[in-house]
Amino acid sequence: MVNMKFSLALVACLAGQALASPTATKSMGKRATVSDAAHGYASQNGGTNGGAGGTTTTVSSYAQFTAAVFSDDAKIVYIDGPISQQAKQVRVGSNTSIIGKNANAVLEGFGLLVKEKKNIIIRNLGIKNLLAANGDAIGVQYSTNIWIDHCDVSSDRDHDKDYYDGLIDFSHASDFITVSNTFIHDHWKTMLFGHSDNNAEEDTGFLHVTLNNNYLRNLNSRNPSFRFGTGHLYNNYYQDVDDGINTRLGAQLLVEGNMFEGETKPLYATDGGFAVAKDNDFGVGVNSAPQGTLTSVPYQYELLAVSAVKEAVSGVAGQTLTF
Repeated sequence: MVNMKFSLALVACLAGQALASPTATKSMGKRATVSDAAHGYASQNGGTNGGAGGTTTTVSSYAQFTAAVFSDDAKIVYIDGPISQQAKQVRVGSNTSIIGKNANAVLEGFGLLVKEKKNIIIRNLGIKNLLAANGDAIGVQYSTNIWIDHCDVSSDRDHDKDYYDGLIDFSHASDFITVSNTFIHDHWKTMLFGHSDNNAEEDTGFLHVTLNNNYLRNLNSRNPSFRFGTGHLYNNYYQDVDDGINTRLGAQLLVEGNMFEGETKPLYATDGGFAVAKDNDFGVGVNSAPQGTLTSVPYQYELLAVSAVKEAVSGVAGQTLTF
């Protein structure tokens, strides 16, 4: 069930908080906490609570960080200050919450790899400038129940499109994922959900992803590129993005209340993708995706009027929390 909220005062409050699944405690109207419940598809399949109830560690160096996040034991890892290292992605274990203490918590030169793991929360974290040889800013493979919230991921567009890899990629039947309140900007190939045209047998029936209240700015393509899976994209703000949402190879998307400024291809299909579009502002572009069948999702969510999205998202998405 969707409750439409039109008050701009309420919009500002809602956009900065996790929105609850039917079985979780709502965090609307209160300060964000480390124990906030995941919403969207990350609230399904038993939910996502990361390292709740586990040990707590604060790290400020690359060596401390890699050691702290590796195990599958329940744990909350706070990042205090920036960490810079030219290195491949750091492996993250199951049952982990990675939390930036404030906007200074930025990983530069290396990202995160979640592979064959489950129940992971990444919040209030900046990741930038990964060379292509070092992988994605956040890569998820063969994994379930992931919540990425209030992050800031970027590179630059001063180099060619292959100088960096993707920012956020989900592949190999990963499932039950939410990306919310995140600032995604200044990049060529942004988000790839389903890595290959030839992976239908593995990916079909998986890749359930929610994208909500994110701010996407100065991006080229894959915003996202979505193969095979099921996606719910609502209340995102797109600004100066060359190619918007690309539904592909049987993907079914529900696209609601998103605002686009400066895009000529806000929502389109290649190779037989589908979408249901409701109450979006496509700006100067048009929706060219064939009509899909995804008209509802199995969780509750608050849907803002599209006229309120720009103000709600542009001032709140990114590293705006302090723990």
